[in-house]
Amino acid sequence: MKIFIAGASGAIGGHLVTQLVARGHEVVGTTRSAAKTGALRALGAEPVIVDALDPDSVADAVAKAEPEVIVHQLTAIGGPMKMRNMRRMVAATNRLRTEGTDHLLAAGRAVGVRKFVAQSNAMWMERTSGPVVGEDGRIEPNPPADVQETVAALRHVEDAMTGLTWADGIAIRYGGFYGPGTGIEAAPDAVMTQMIRKRRFPIVGGGAGVWSMVHIADAASVTVAAIERGKPGIYHAADDDPAAVHVWLPELARALGAKPPRRVPAWLAGLLGGKGPVDMMTRAPGISTEKTKRELGWTPRYPSWRTGFTDGMS
Repeated sequence: MKIFIAGASGAIGGHLVTQLVARGHEVVGTTRSAAKTGALRALGAEPVIVDALDPDSVADAVAKAEPEVIVHQLTAIGGPMKMRNMRRMVAATNRLRTEGTDHLLAAGRAVGVRKFVAQSNAMWMERTSGPVVGEDGRIEPNPPADVQETVAALRHVEDAMTGLTWADGIAIRYGGFYGPGTGIEAAPDAVMTQMIRKRRFPIVGGGAGVWSMVHIADAASVTVAAIERGKPGIYHAADDDPAAVHVWLPELARALGAKPPRRVPAWLAGLLGGKGPVDMMTRAPGISTEKTKRELGWTPRYPSWRTGFTDGMS
Protein backbone atom coordinates (compact mmCIF):
# COMPACT_ATOMS: atom_id res chain seq x y z
CA MET A 1 0.00 0.00 0.00
CA LYS A 2 0.96 3.63 -0.30
CA ILE A 3 1.01 5.10 3.20
CA PHE A 4 1.25 8.76 4.20
CA ILE A 5 2.74 9.22 7.68
CA ALA A 6 2.14 12.63 9.21
CA GLY A 7 4.87 13.09 11.80
CA ALA A 8 7.32 10.58 10.33
CA SER A 9 10.32 12.21 12.01
CA GLY A 10 8.88 11.87 15.53
CA ALA A 11 9.60 9.27 18.21
CA ILE A 12 7.61 6.48 16.61
CA GLY A 13 7.96 7.66 13.02
CA GLY A 14 11.40 6.25 12.23
CA HIS A 15 10.53 2.83 13.65
CA LEU A 16 7.24 2.85 11.76
CA VAL A 17 8.84 3.83 8.45
CA THR A 18 11.48 1.11 8.82
CA GLN A 19 8.93 -1.60 9.55
CA LEU A 20 6.54 -0.57 6.78
CA VAL A 21 9.27 -0.35 4.14
CA ALA A 22 10.57 -3.78 5.21
CA ARG A 23 7.08 -5.16 4.57
CA GLY A 24 7.01 -3.75 1.05
CA HIS A 25 4.87 -0.67 1.55
CA GLU A 26 5.53 2.65 -0.17
CA VAL A 27 5.85 5.40 2.44
CA VAL A 28 5.60 9.17 2.20
CA GLY A 29 6.69 10.78 5.47
CA THR A 30 6.19 14.36 6.63
CA THR A 31 8.50 16.51 8.69
CA ARG A 32 8.53 20.17 9.68
CA SER A 33 12.29 20.39 9.24
CA ALA A 34 14.30 20.30 6.02
CA ALA A 35 17.23 18.98 8.10
CA LYS A 36 15.32 15.74 8.74
CA THR A 37 14.48 14.88 5.15
CA GLY A 38 17.77 13.06 4.59
CA ALA A 39 17.18 10.76 7.55
CA LEU A 40 13.71 9.86 6.29
CA ARG A 41 15.03 9.19 2.80
CA ALA A 42 17.74 6.94 4.26
CA LEU A 43 15.03 4.88 5.96
CA GLY A 44 13.28 4.36 2.65
CA ALA A 45 10.53 6.98 2.83
CA GLU A 46 9.81 9.81 0.41
CA PRO A 47 10.14 12.91 2.61
CA VAL A 48 7.90 15.95 2.33
CA ILE A 49 8.00 19.15 4.37
CA VAL A 50 4.54 20.01 5.71
CA ASP A 51 3.10 22.53 8.14
CA ALA A 52 0.36 20.40 9.66
CA LEU A 53 -1.50 23.48 10.93
CA ASP A 54 -1.74 24.93 7.41
CA PRO A 55 -4.67 23.26 5.63
CA ASP A 56 -3.35 24.15 2.19
CA SER A 57 0.07 22.65 2.97
CA VAL A 58 -1.56 19.44 4.17
CA ALA A 59 -4.00 19.25 1.26
CA ASP A 60 -1.24 19.77 -1.29
CA ALA A 61 1.04 17.11 0.22
CA VAL A 62 -1.73 14.51 0.49
CA ALA A 63 -3.01 15.27 -3.02
CA LYS A 64 0.46 14.76 -4.49
CA ALA A 65 1.03 11.53 -2.54
CA GLU A 66 -2.39 9.98 -3.31
CA PRO A 67 -2.11 7.51 -0.41
CA GLU A 68 -4.41 4.65 0.43
CA VAL A 69 -3.73 5.09 4.16
CA ILE A 70 -2.99 8.13 6.33
CA VAL A 71 -1.23 7.62 9.67
CA HIS A 72 -1.42 10.57 12.07
CA GLN A 73 1.52 10.59 14.50
CA LEU A 74 1.87 14.35 14.90
CA THR A 75 3.01 15.75 18.24
CA ALA A 76 5.21 18.65 19.32
CA ILE A 77 6.88 16.89 22.27
CA GLY A 78 10.66 17.09 22.31
CA GLY A 79 13.57 19.07 23.63
CA PRO A 80 14.19 20.35 27.17
CA MET A 81 11.47 19.41 29.66
CA LYS A 82 11.39 22.75 31.49
CA MET A 83 7.96 23.93 32.63
CA ARG A 84 7.72 26.75 30.10
CA ASN A 85 8.78 24.47 27.27
CA MET A 86 6.39 21.74 28.38
CA ARG A 87 3.40 24.09 28.38
CA ARG A 88 4.26 25.30 24.90
CA MET A 89 4.78 21.75 23.59
CA VAL A 90 1.53 20.51 25.12
CA ALA A 91 -0.42 23.44 23.65
CA ALA A 92 1.10 22.80 20.21
CA THR A 93 0.34 19.09 20.46
CA ASN A 94 -3.27 19.86 21.37
CA ARG A 95 -3.57 21.91 18.18
CA LEU A 96 -2.06 19.10 16.14
CA ARG A 97 -4.62 16.70 17.60
CA THR A 98 -7.54 19.01 16.83
CA GLU A 99 -6.77 21.28 13.88
CA GLY A 100 -4.13 18.94 12.48
CA THR A 101 -6.50 15.98 12.61
CA ASP A 102 -9.20 17.95 10.81
CA HIS A 103 -6.79 19.08 8.08
CA LEU A 104 -5.60 15.53 7.47
CA LEU A 105 -9.15 14.20 7.39
CA ALA A 106 -10.24 16.80 4.85
CA ALA A 107 -7.21 16.08 2.68
CA GLY A 108 -7.70 12.33 2.98
CA ARG A 109 -11.36 12.48 2.06
CA ALA A 110 -10.54 14.56 -1.02
CA VAL A 111 -8.26 11.85 -2.42
CA GLY A 112 -10.34 8.85 -1.34
CA VAL A 113 -8.17 7.46 1.47
CA ARG A 114 -9.43 4.04 2.60
CA LYS A 115 -8.00 3.94 6.13
CA PHE A 116 -6.98 6.55 8.69
CA VAL A 117 -4.93 5.56 11.76
CA ALA A 118 -4.35 8.15 14.49
CA GLN A 119 -2.34 8.37 17.69
CA SER A 120 -4.16 8.62 21.00
CA ASN A 121 -2.78 8.20 24.51
CA ALA A 122 -3.57 5.83 27.35
CA MET A 123 -2.70 8.18 30.21
CA TRP A 124 -6.17 9.70 30.51
CA MET A 125 -8.47 6.72 30.71
CA GLU A 126 -11.43 7.01 33.08
CA ARG A 127 -10.22 6.98 36.69
CA THR A 128 -13.16 4.96 38.03
CA SER A 129 -12.64 2.05 35.62
CA GLY A 130 -10.36 -0.02 37.86
CA PRO A 131 -6.60 -0.61 37.76
CA VAL A 132 -6.60 -1.83 34.12
CA VAL A 133 -8.91 -0.67 31.32
CA GLY A 134 -9.81 -2.52 28.12
CA GLU A 135 -10.21 -1.09 24.63
CA ASP A 136 -13.88 -0.43 25.35
CA GLY A 137 -12.97 2.00 28.15
CA ARG A 138 -13.54 5.71 27.74
CA ILE A 139 -11.44 8.80 28.26
CA GLU A 140 -11.73 10.46 31.68
CA PRO A 141 -14.79 12.76 31.56
CA ASN A 142 -13.73 15.02 34.45
CA PRO A 143 -9.97 15.63 34.28
CA PRO A 144 -8.22 18.30 36.37
CA ALA A 145 -8.67 21.81 35.02
CA ASP A 146 -5.03 22.20 33.94
CA VAL A 147 -5.25 19.25 31.53
CA GLN A 148 -8.78 19.67 30.21
CA GLU A 149 -7.57 20.92 26.83
CA THR A 150 -5.17 17.99 26.51
CA VAL A 151 -7.89 15.46 27.32
CA ALA A 152 -10.35 17.21 25.01
CA ALA A 153 -7.80 16.99 22.19
CA LEU A 154 -7.44 13.24 22.70
CA ARG A 155 -11.21 12.90 22.73
CA HIS A 156 -11.35 14.87 19.48
CA VAL A 157 -8.98 12.38 17.83
CA GLU A 158 -10.89 9.34 19.06
CA ASP A 159 -14.32 10.77 18.19
CA ALA A 160 -13.06 11.65 14.72
CA MET A 161 -11.77 8.14 14.12
CA THR A 162 -14.77 6.27 15.49
CA GLY A 163 -17.15 8.62 13.67
CA LEU A 164 -15.65 8.20 10.20
CA THR A 165 -18.15 7.04 7.58
CA TRP A 166 -16.10 7.38 4.39
CA ALA A 167 -13.03 5.40 5.53
CA ASP A 168 -11.95 2.95 8.22
CA GLY A 169 -10.97 5.04 11.23
CA ILE A 170 -8.66 3.61 13.89
CA ALA A 171 -7.35 5.25 17.05
CA ILE A 172 -4.43 3.65 18.88
CA ARG A 173 -4.02 4.40 22.56
CA TYR A 174 -0.32 4.07 23.26
CA GLY A 175 1.21 3.39 26.63
CA GLY A 176 4.33 5.20 27.80
CA PHE A 177 7.07 5.05 25.18
CA TYR A 178 10.59 3.98 26.00
CA GLY A 179 13.55 2.85 23.91
CA PRO A 180 15.65 4.43 21.15
CA GLY A 181 14.49 7.88 20.13
CA THR A 182 11.94 8.34 22.90
CA GLY A 183 13.91 10.27 25.51
CA ILE A 184 13.91 7.25 27.85
CA GLU A 185 16.86 5.35 26.42
CA ALA A 186 20.52 4.58 26.93
CA ALA A 187 21.77 7.70 25.10
CA PRO A 188 23.34 9.99 27.74
CA ASP A 189 21.76 13.13 26.24
CA ALA A 190 18.22 11.69 26.17
CA VAL A 191 15.93 14.20 27.84
CA MET A 192 13.99 11.95 30.22
CA THR A 193 17.06 9.85 30.95
CA GLN A 194 18.86 13.00 32.09
CA MET A 195 15.94 13.97 34.31
CA ILE A 196 15.89 10.56 35.94
CA ARG A 197 19.66 10.57 36.46
CA LYS A 198 19.41 14.04 38.03
CA ARG A 199 16.53 12.80 40.23
CA ARG A 200 14.14 15.32 38.72
CA PHE A 201 11.44 12.73 37.98
CA PRO A 202 10.07 11.93 41.43
CA ILE A 203 7.50 9.52 42.79
CA VAL A 204 4.53 11.72 43.63
CA GLY A 205 2.56 10.85 46.74
CA GLY A 206 2.34 7.09 47.02
CA GLY A 207 3.00 6.64 43.30
CA ALA A 208 -0.16 4.54 43.02
CA GLY A 209 -0.96 5.52 39.45
CA VAL A 210 -0.76 2.48 37.16
CA TRP A 211 1.11 3.03 33.91
CA SER A 212 1.27 0.74 30.93
CA MET A 213 4.59 0.96 29.09
CA VAL A 214 5.44 0.01 25.52
CA HIS A 215 8.80 -0.29 23.79
CA ILE A 216 8.85 2.02 20.80
CA ALA A 217 9.49 -0.84 18.36
CA ASP A 218 6.44 -2.65 19.74
CA ALA A 219 4.38 0.53 19.43
CA ALA A 220 5.38 0.66 15.77
CA SER A 221 4.54 -3.01 15.19
CA VAL A 222 1.04 -2.53 16.63
CA THR A 223 0.57 0.35 14.23
CA VAL A 224 1.73 -1.73 11.27
CA ALA A 225 -0.71 -4.48 12.27
CA ALA A 226 -3.53 -1.93 12.53
CA ILE A 227 -2.68 -0.54 9.09
CA GLU A 228 -2.66 -3.98 7.51
CA ARG A 229 -5.39 -5.80 9.44
CA GLY A 230 -7.18 -3.39 11.73
CA LYS A 231 -10.93 -2.87 11.78
CA PRO A 232 -12.55 0.48 12.58
CA GLY A 233 -12.38 1.33 16.27
CA ILE A 234 -9.85 1.60 19.07
CA TYR A 235 -6.78 -0.52 19.81
CA HIS A 236 -4.33 -0.45 22.70
CA ALA A 237 -0.55 -0.57 22.40
CA ALA A 238 1.19 -1.65 25.60
CA ASP A 239 3.10 -4.50 27.17
CA ASP A 240 1.57 -7.16 29.42
CA ASP A 241 2.83 -5.71 32.69
CA PRO A 242 0.93 -2.59 33.87
CA ALA A 243 2.51 -1.40 37.10
CA ALA A 244 2.24 1.38 39.65
CA VAL A 245 4.68 4.27 39.36
CA HIS A 246 6.29 3.38 42.69
CA VAL A 247 7.12 -0.04 41.22
CA TRP A 248 8.43 0.71 37.73
CA LEU A 249 10.14 4.08 38.24
CA PRO A 250 12.81 2.84 40.71
CA GLU A 251 13.53 -0.06 38.34
CA LEU A 252 13.94 2.34 35.44
CA ALA A 253 16.34 4.47 37.50
CA ARG A 254 18.34 1.38 38.38
CA ALA A 255 18.50 0.29 34.72
CA LEU A 256 19.80 3.74 33.77
CA GLY A 257 22.45 3.67 36.47
CA ALA A 258 20.73 6.42 38.47
CA LYS A 259 20.01 6.82 42.14
CA PRO A 260 16.50 5.93 43.32
CA PRO A 261 13.90 8.61 42.53
CA ARG A 262 12.99 11.12 45.19
CA ARG A 263 9.54 11.13 46.74
CA VAL A 264 7.49 14.32 46.73
CA PRO A 265 4.19 14.88 48.58
CA ALA A 266 1.23 15.21 46.24
CA TRP A 267 0.31 18.64 47.59
CA LEU A 268 3.79 19.99 46.87
CA ALA A 269 3.91 18.45 43.41
CA GLY A 270 0.54 20.04 42.71
CA LEU A 271 1.86 23.47 43.62
CA LEU A 272 4.95 23.03 41.45
CA GLY A 273 3.61 21.19 38.45
CA GLY A 274 -0.19 21.29 38.54
CA LYS A 275 -2.94 18.86 39.42
CA GLY A 276 -2.82 17.05 36.07
CA PRO A 277 0.64 15.54 36.51
CA VAL A 278 -0.24 14.59 40.10
CA ASP A 279 -3.35 12.82 38.86
CA MET A 280 -1.27 10.87 36.33
CA MET A 281 1.19 9.79 39.00
CA THR A 282 -1.40 8.84 41.60
CA ARG A 283 -4.67 7.83 39.90
CA ALA A 284 -4.04 6.69 36.33
CA PRO A 285 -5.16 3.16 35.36
CA GLY A 286 -3.20 0.89 33.05
CA ILE A 287 -4.54 -0.65 29.84
CA SER A 288 -4.98 -4.16 28.53
CA THR A 289 -4.39 -5.32 24.96
CA GLU A 290 -6.70 -8.33 24.73
CA LYS A 291 -8.63 -6.97 21.74
CA THR A 292 -5.42 -5.87 20.01
CA LYS A 293 -3.85 -9.29 20.34
CA ARG A 294 -7.01 -11.11 19.32
CA GLU A 295 -7.92 -9.04 16.27
CA LEU A 296 -4.46 -8.09 15.02
CA GLY A 297 -2.55 -11.24 15.94
CA TRP A 298 0.00 -9.04 17.67
CA THR A 299 2.55 -10.09 20.30
CA PRO A 300 4.98 -7.62 21.87
CA ARG A 301 8.69 -8.28 21.51
CA TYR A 302 9.08 -6.93 25.04
CA PRO A 303 6.12 -8.31 27.04
CA SER A 304 7.35 -6.50 30.16
CA TRP A 305 9.20 -3.29 30.87
CA ARG A 306 11.23 -5.37 33.34
CA THR A 307 13.17 -6.88 30.44
CA GLY A 308 12.70 -3.93 28.12
CA PHE A 309 14.42 -1.52 30.50
CA THR A 310 17.52 -3.72 30.50
CA ASP A 311 17.54 -5.18 26.98
CA GLY A 312 15.77 -2.63 24.78
CA MET A 313 17.18 0.77 25.64
CA SER A 314 19.74 1.13 22.83
